[in-house]
Amino acid sequence: MNTLIRTEWLKMKKYNAFWWILGLTALSYPGINLIFHFFYQGVINDNNTVSKLAKAAVPNPFAYPDVWNTVAYASSCFVFIPAVLVIMFISNEYTYKTHRQNIIDGWSRSQFVTSKLVDVLIITLIITLLNILVTFLTGFMNMPDSAGKPIWSKAYVVGLFALQTFSQLSIAFLIGFLVRKAFLGLGVFIFYFIIVENILVNVFSKYVDDIGRFLPFEMSDRMICNPLLQLVKPDDYATFMSNRWIFILLTILLTTITWGICYRINSKRDLK
Repeated sequence: MNTLIRTEWLKMKKYNAFWWILGLTALSYPGINLIFHFFYQGVINDNNTVSKLAKAAVPNPFAYPDVWNTVAYASSCFVFIPAVLVIMFISNEYTYKTHRQNIIDGWSRSQFVTSKLVDVLIITLIITLLNILVTFLTGFMNMPDSAGKPIWSKAYVVGLFALQTFSQLSIAFLIGFLVRKAFLGLGVFIFYFIIVENILVNVFSKYVDDIGRFLPFEMSDRMICNPLLQLVKPDDYATFMSNRWIFILLTILLTTITWGICYRINSKRDLK
């Protein structure tokens, strides 16, 4: 395993696109949270009556402990950026025939897939650490509103964010693994992630008893709550919290199946 990790890290380290996309991610995650934060500040700092009532009734979602959930929720919207990296990593293996060279060098077929699993885990770890950093910075900016509150009470959301990220990047990997072509894989992933699933979720929620909640990305999205749900729709928030464990288990199951499919396909696929 140490050899696989070292080999994959050397590939990443020498891959310029890795650093460019990582830099883009490092900008986008704090960026989207700053946009939401400035919007919130603009609303509550307005001198009209509605703003004053909102400030009194709504706790600052960017203060501890709610900031753990708020930052994770906002950051999860940008998982497609590291997904680009995951798809490029696997498609490059087939473009440059390095997957075949690894087998020639003595790797087993399962070791090749495990090395890609390591890639996804490394990227997930980096994204999660970035999410923690953004959470700390955002929470620090709002420390006056955190006075007397249990700062760490919602820190568990970091684990849910990591699971959500790993699950969704695993789906991105599966698409790239099946398609093998970077641009085609990216097109399929982004089209499904941004357009197809959102349409299906809305249609199914309206006409088919909300069966859209069991679609791949929606399933993992439902592990992290919309920060306004508790205030705007407390009954829906109570339902969300009571059902969250179901989506955690389903996400773990789906991710396990995703990688099982990858191992199975690779054990039968021609090395071409």
